[in-house]
Amino acid sequence: MEISAHLQGILDTLPTKPGCYQMKNASGTIIYVGKAINLRNRVRSYFHTDASHDNKTRRLVRDIAHIEWIVVGSELEALILEMNLIKRYRPKYNIRLKDDKRYPYIKVHWNETYPRVTVTRQMLEDGARYFGPYTSAWAVYQTLDVLRKVFPYLTCDREITGLDKRACLYYDIKLCTGPCIGAVDQAGYRQMISDLMAFLGGHSEGILARLTGEMEKAAEELRFEKAAAVRDQLKAIGSIIERQKVVFASDYKDSDVVAMARTNGEACVQIFFIRGGKLIGREYFVLEGTEESADTEVIAEFLKQFYTEAASIPQQLLLPQEIEEARIIQEWLRSRRGGEKVEMLVPQDGQPHELVAMAAENAAETLQALRTQWQADTHKQEMALAELQSALGLSNPPNRVECYDVSHTQGVATVGAMVVFEQGVPAKRLYRKFNIDSTSIGAPDDFASMEEMLTRRFKRWEAASETATQAPGAKVDEAFSFLPDLIIIDGGKGQLGRAVSVLEKFHLLKQVPVVGLAKREEEIFFPHKSEPLLLPRHSQGLYLVQRIRDEAHRFGITAHRARRSKQGLASQLDAIPGIGQVRRKSLLKHFGSIDKIREASLEELTAVVPRDAAEAIKAYLD
Repeated sequence: MEISAHLQGILDTLPTKPGCYQMKNASGTIIYVGKAINLRNRVRSYFHTDASHDNKTRRLVRDIAHIEWIVVGSELEALILEMNLIKRYRPKYNIRLKDDKRYPYIKVHWNETYPRVTVTRQMLEDGARYFGPYTSAWAVYQTLDVLRKVFPYLTCDREITGLDKRACLYYDIKLCTGPCIGAVDQAGYRQMISDLMAFLGGHSEGILARLTGEMEKAAEELRFEKAAAVRDQLKAIGSIIERQKVVFASDYKDSDVVAMARTNGEACVQIFFIRGGKLIGREYFVLEGTEESADTEVIAEFLKQFYTEAASIPQQLLLPQEIEEARIIQEWLRSRRGGEKVEMLVPQDGQPHELVAMAAENAAETLQALRTQWQADTHKQEMALAELQSALGLSNPPNRVECYDVSHTQGVATVGAMVVFEQGVPAKRLYRKFNIDSTSIGAPDDFASMEEMLTRRFKRWEAASETATQAPGAKVDEAFSFLPDLIIIDGGKGQLGRAVSVLEKFHLLKQVPVVGLAKREEEIFFPHKSEPLLLPRHSQGLYLVQRIRDEAHRFGITAHRARRSKQGLASQLDAIPGIGQVRRKSLLKHFGSIDKIREASLEELTAVVPRDAAEAIKAYLD
């Protein structure tokens, strides 16, 4: 292939040291991240005319406009840097875990005197103990609901002194041990939390032995209430353990079993967690960017990305096949495990082999279920778009829909919200907010705010079009560089009229369909028509329009609150219509602080300022 002078210059100056490379397209977006023991040899190999290159690699090479590299000291450092860069940039051509959301963890606040147990999506070096990641937050909360009945941990934030006169309701219903009233001391409470962590880690034998000893001792000392409580705890633990499948002897190494299923460019990895010889849980993860990649490569990328996030590393991994990077991944896992050895095995027979096969079967069933769900969702989206096309008289399905909403409080901290749906689903990377200067348009004026927002949006479209014409390949904001197939205005005829005037000004009214959606009856208004349209009550088209409108409202409210909080409470008071310097001083003199003004009733505020000003204060500060 022909290589540009710019790229050739980079290839000629590549170092022969280990490191990571980042390949970028013409817009400057990172499209691939890789690592190499010898950067020069590895990067140059992409540009050799080689029949062994698959189609994905050929497409990647065609898209490369620039290459950057980072030299590191070792192959292990290159591996760690590569994983961090993939996690940060999620490049198009890399294999990566689907969804860029953070997975949930169970967090035990072991660094606290009386540790609490919570759910978090961020693992920090803060002295707490973490368990996970899990793929379902719902499943995490279900797990904690069960565990709390066995290990009734604290959920309140009160300072624990043991001297409170009365415990909360949770103590009465046996969902808290009552350290606040001294029903359990610090050592006893921390022992219970230690048991909970051991149980989450899959090691319950020691807990059962210790609790059995406690029960027998309490009975011998005639503390029958204590003995009965421990007995109930033992029964609860036993009922959970019974549901955990025993697969090995209890002295077998703690293991993770990994297997994969693939179909039509999609890959699902199933992972079984074996602890203390028992199957204590399983999770599945979907990977994207796997098309034309070998199974071994997909498994290797999964291991690197999953164990970057995992709260604990097992003694061994049971895999379906050998992977090329086994040595360096083992070295990395060993470092994550505090220097303890981590084995990676491909079992050929016996129970370990059967477990890998079972994981593969579960992965195949999970992937089939997910594909059925995805197809059903896609069918609904296609139905919704087809219904909208027909109902609104559009020439094509509205594959890109933009919705606009204005959010403010009494005309203060006005924010315009633009949300974008592609193929019937939110494209959050394209959402944009517009801070509206109320003083320039007169406050509050939703119509003028809508007009300003749309004017700015289409000015940016004009600028992007001009850039694309004069400097092909230059980076532009894709949120503004394309025209929508449909615009939905959150509002009735008045808001729609302002939108129409903006589209006419840019000569786009015949090119870009626009409608207004009134909230009360979900009426859809058209430009220059008096009669609205009511979509069928249970139609997919109506559901889609409502989802888009609700998302615009949510995004706008969130942006408005963020802007309002930045202004500071005092400046917010100054910004409220009807509240000038004199009234602000009177309010502060009467109530003493902004917080007291916020807490005041309408009647109390009316004693200081006129009723319309009092109503404005309540609307803004509440």
